[in-house]
Amino acid sequence: MVNGSQSRRSSENRGFRFSDDLWFWVKPNRRQPFPILGKRRTIRIQTNRNELKQIQMKPKIQRHEHILALVREQHFMTVEQLAEALDVTPQTIRRDIQELSETRQLKRYHGGASVGDISGGVAQGKRKHCQNEKNAIARLIAAHIPDNSSLFISIGTTMEAVAAELVKQRKNLRIITNNIYVASITSARTDYTVIITSGVVRPLDGGITGVATVDFINQFKVDYAVMSTHGVESDGSLLDYDYKEVSVMQAMMTNARVRYLGVDHSKFNSNALVRLGDIGSFDKVFTDRVPEAAMQKVLGDAGVEWLVAEPVPL
Repeated sequence: MVNGSQSRRSSENRGFRFSDDLWFWVKPNRRQPFPILGKRRTIRIQTNRNELKQIQMKPKIQRHEHILALVREQHFMTVEQLAEALDVTPQTIRRDIQELSETRQLKRYHGGASVGDISGGVAQGKRKHCQNEKNAIARLIAAHIPDNSSLFISIGTTMEAVAAELVKQRKNLRIITNNIYVASITSARTDYTVIITSGVVRPLDGGITGVATVDFINQFKVDYAVMSTHGVESDGSLLDYDYKEVSVMQAMMTNARVRYLGVDHSKFNSNALVRLGDIGSFDKVFTDRVPEAAMQKVLGDAGVEWLVAEPVPL
């Protein structure tokens, strides 16, 4: 290990000098000469003064790599946290986040960023996948929810579309949801009672999960449970990525008198890790295309009604 002597502090240079042409800088009020990026300390290396400007301009690619590494580790970081960790201005971080979000490496949120799917599921770049089909399914589901009903609504973009359609079509609903976006959409109606579950919020999609969420759901008995899932196998098995989310949906199914499943055509024969249950546990299945013959048989044998929504042409 090289022993260095502390340099004279000035308004321009604050650091530790190890040779005539090598400096390590730390942020003001930091006493450790070996900053660690992961602990919100930063490092700048100057081979000589004439190259400082080049070194400051060069590391955009490295900075992007550091941002991605930090956000992957923490799942979500604010602009201020990233700016402090990388020792750059918040404006620089905002530009970096914008560029990374445009290449779908990172998901931009107000005040921060997340990357990928923290539960290993579908990437955020696919959030709008089949949105027209989801909207059609949502309209059909909303048409099968009477006024004055109570219902659970689960996580997912299809469920957000359902919430928007309920607001248009239905009156006097009592909604219990573990989706903060669903709560935001439906709370605009003054004749609705909207209840958000307890639990831990996932930064990526606004879903709330955990043991506390399951316990909260188990306090209620509602008319309808409306939910979606990531995959439907050919034998009717329903699959998802996050076991915590699955536990919440299972509690909703147990505590609802009628169960509706909304899945677009891309979900059929799609794989995921965690088994939610069987499609035969639902009273009605809403989709946007006629199911394959084998799936029709599975649904028919289970006594499940399936309905096809027709997407509005774009």
